[in-house]
Amino acid sequence: MKNIFLVGAFFFANLALLAQQKKEEKPFTRPKLVVGIVVDQMRYDYLTRFWDQYGEGGFKRMVNEGFNCKNNHFNYIPTKTAAGHASVYTGATPKVHGIIGNDWYDKTEDRMVYCTEDGVVESLGTDSDAGKMSPRRMVASTMTDQLKLATVSRGKVIGISLKDRGSILPAGHAADGAYWFHGKKEGHWVTSTYYMEKLPKWVKKFNDSDAAEKYKKVWNPLYDIETYTASIEDDNEFEGTFSGEKKPTFPHDLPKLWKDNGRFDLLKGVPFGNSLTTDFAEAAIEGEDLGKDDITDFLAVSFSATDYVGHRFGVSAKETQDTYLRLDQDLERFFAFLDNKVGKGEYTVFLTADHAAVEVPSYLESMEIPGGYFSKKDFIDSLTEFLDDTFGSDKLIKNFSNEQIFLDQKEIKKLGISSAEVENAIVTEIKNYKHITEAYSGTDLRNQEFTDGLANRLQKGYHFKRSGDVLVVLDPGFINSTNRKGTTHGSGHAYDTHTPLLFFGKGINHGATVRRTEIPDIANTVCALLGITFPSGKSGEPIWEVIE
Repeated sequence: MKNIFLVGAFFFANLALLAQQKKEEKPFTRPKLVVGIVVDQMRYDYLTRFWDQYGEGGFKRMVNEGFNCKNNHFNYIPTKTAAGHASVYTGATPKVHGIIGNDWYDKTEDRMVYCTEDGVVESLGTDSDAGKMSPRRMVASTMTDQLKLATVSRGKVIGISLKDRGSILPAGHAADGAYWFHGKKEGHWVTSTYYMEKLPKWVKKFNDSDAAEKYKKVWNPLYDIETYTASIEDDNEFEGTFSGEKKPTFPHDLPKLWKDNGRFDLLKGVPFGNSLTTDFAEAAIEGEDLGKDDITDFLAVSFSATDYVGHRFGVSAKETQDTYLRLDQDLERFFAFLDNKVGKGEYTVFLTADHAAVEVPSYLESMEIPGGYFSKKDFIDSLTEFLDDTFGSDKLIKNFSNEQIFLDQKEIKKLGISSAEVENAIVTEIKNYKHITEAYSGTDLRNQEFTDGLANRLQKGYHFKRSGDVLVVLDPGFINSTNRKGTTHGSGHAYDTHTPLLFFGKGINHGATVRRTEIPDIANTVCALLGITFPSGKSGEPIWEVIE
């Protein structure tokens, strides 16, 4: 009988302990540091095509220890760098956050404006205008802003990228700092007075160390070039060259190319630019004491050299393959640094891209796969002639950029017609033009709801005040360019929208999904993980499979 009582007491004691543990479960995870990584112009298939040559500690570590969203897409047009970074961090699309491109025609100012330009602030770290930047043109909050609010500014937020837009937009409005690389003769990391009155000591120390100088060296393949079987021949007609080169082939002698390619700006277009970014990210973690306490900090890192390499050499170049193999090593080094400085299992990482890229259209042509080039000049000339014949004016088109037509509203008013009338006439006319898949008027995008297809993607990228009057979609494989070498991006076709999305670290499940996920889901997943309020423009949803 005594034993029965003892067993019963033990049983109920354990029940009470389990109940207490259950009661103490928290509906959030609090890593010491969140690291957001955006790889500029990374297609999803770069993860699979180069898999066999990746090491165990970079991309493979994220997949093997974390969660892989295999069917991740941008859900809007245009797929541009600034819009991509803003969408990743706001959990919204350009329709809401207002970053409709890297630059766009501003109807109020009657000029092209750059996404982060700010004439009110001053440069820090350089005497040039390279630092006159801020996030003020982004009109929605970011997950980094929400972290600052949730921690009453005790959690630090730092943004880092070779590109100003790649650091500023992810860091958000309330960041402690955003830094970008100014090349030319300086080779320094800079910022603006939007964030601070003077550069921190650790940034000055890094700049004074001439850390960028060590990457002024010859770019040879990391491994035997014969093993780069996921790429086409090194010497081909589809790749661009650095100024001063006769062929787009290895080796690329940076010291010899230095003066003709912008000096330190040359580092942006080679994989060493990603290595320099990693160096600076590690310096930021130490200099800012990120991840040192139980209040979550956030480091937003964008690797931009991949984009410059892709634009010049294209999707299937050996230079592109080599750049990703080297980035994999940089990631392995960086994750090992985080293990040591923050603690393995104490930080959370996500990795994605700001857009993908189309295969070089001239290469597609050689393979008899649909693709080619769209002439902006021929398009505008034909359309202007049509509008002159129809409405009696050749001044109706004010601007054509980002595949958007902006009309001269003063000219329309002078003619006594409506903007909708001109927009509809243009849409009807250009459906007969070569290499145009679809076109929609701004009036229709404002007044109708499109639930799927390219129209839906255009609508999610359409900003009420900033977007054009007619939006054009080119045929798959076609780009608005006369340059037959290298690649670009910007469309809503799968080759531009399908990007990797990997999570690993504290609070992240191990697994994978082929369920469609979308770029705005990222910020909302991170906010759900941390238990903080979603960004103000939220349109995505948390990816429930990712979070423990």
